[in-house]
Amino acid sequence: MDGYDELISSLTPRTESDSVNIYQNTVGLACPACEEPFDNLIVCKEDFNSLELDFAMDLCTGTHDGNPLLFTHKH
Repeated sequence: MDGYDELISSLTPRTESDSVNIYQNTVGLACPACEEPFDNLIVCKEDFNSLELDFAMDLCTGTHDGNPLLFTHKH
């Protein structure tokens, strides 16, 4: 994904673990997939991850250095 480092530097870190990093979009950046503002970016660092979601959301996806990127959009 082009501009990954710039994107990450504009987001607010929320959670960092061995398997995922979660960043909140507090500045209203557009999702690179759908061009609508997204709520959070989840960077998956392990081959398999389980996400416990508290609410319904739409997901857009991308990759960076082989890691899946999930852009969340709350309903």
